[in-house]
Amino acid sequence: MCPQAVSEGDRAVAVSPAVRPATSWRIAAVRPLADYRIWVRFNDGREGVVDMADLVNSPEAGLFSSLTDTALFDRAFLLHGAVTWPNGLDLAPDALYDLLKGRTECRLSP
Repeated sequence: MCPQAVSEGDRAVAVSPAVRPATSWRIAAVRPLADYRIWVRFNDGREGVVDMADLVNSPEAGLFSSLTDTALFDRAFLLHGAVTWPNGLDLAPDALYDLLKGRTECRLSP
């Protein structure tokens, strides 16, 4: 195969309709809450609250200890269906999906 430069005329401006991940365990919405908790809603409608207080305040928190800074914690956002923070930390959406199975709240610990 010969490499070929892509011209601007060959580039897609937008995809219509927008591509949406269909995997049920992808997170569709996130909202930081007080006391190191986050609310999440998954693609299939499952939703719940994830309590991260034990994790971020633990001596074994490692990189997650940076989230004790509430200004940083409150900046959680979605990136490719995962809860992510500006410092690069993220949570595995498939693990959260399993933890929230059959319940509306779960607790993360180190």
